[in-house]
Amino acid sequence: MTTALQPPPPSHPLLRLRLAPHGSMPRPIDGAWWPRSYDLLAELPGLLAGLPRAWGHITSVTVNGTTWSAVPGRMLVFNQVVRLRRTVAASAPHTIVLLAPGRGRWDLLVVAPDTTEEAAEPLMAAAASGPV
Repeated sequence: MTTALQPPPPSHPLLRLRLAPHGSMPRPIDGAWWPRSYDLLAELPGLLAGLPRAWGHITSVTVNGTTWSAVPGRMLVFNQVVRLRRTVAASAPHTIVLLAPGRGRWDLLVVAPDTTEEAAEPLMAAAASGPV
């Protein structure tokens, strides 16, 4: 008897995320995220899955309302409710804010999905290593 080989399951694209080392000093930016689109419903589960466990359960996410496509007020991610908020604050047009009660707040630089790898790499490295 022969068994047909199953094709490998589709691979999930690697999460394009760089985080600053944990330190005692607060930082204006805690790292950088380079999503593949501005569809938060499609991108957020991958981001949350790739965060350090020490960050805890992210319950609230704030994004720039003029950059991201329309989002509901909340969504279910890994059987947990996450509140989605939109802001139009001019002070942070290219960031995403993640909140975990009792654990903290993390601000990530969002590199535009259509950025070339040559342009994205230095932005992500700078966000993960020093003030942006």
